[in-house]
Amino acid sequence: MFDIGFSELLLLAVISLLVLGPERLPGAVRTATTWISRIRRSFNEVRIELEREINATELKQDLHNQSILKQLKDTEKELNQDLDAVRAGLKNLQFDVESKIESGPPPQATSQTADRNP
Repeated sequence: MFDIGFSELLLLAVISLLVLGPERLPGAVRTATTWISRIRRSFNEVRIELEREINATELKQDLHNQSILKQLKDTEKELNQDLDAVRAGLKNLQFDVESKIESGPPPQATSQTADRNP
């Protein structure tokens, strides 16, 4: 992240020693490390929370997609059942029409009307 070498750290230590003095330098280092660790902890907590949110969002999306897929499969199954029922009905109708065609035309009602006209 930061490119700080040994020479830069040594320069920072010497300047700190000159500015703060030997009495206040240990307390300042302790305070600085405390603040740095708090900042790191805060960043890590935020990162972990964001990862949880992203995972929760992805999980919700996956569950939603799975429910939609299940609904589509159920609808497909229902449509296939209805289609099979329609096909069976058409076969029965075709069989009835073919049987009526093979049996010939219906008998004429002329013999009954002739008996009524004396």
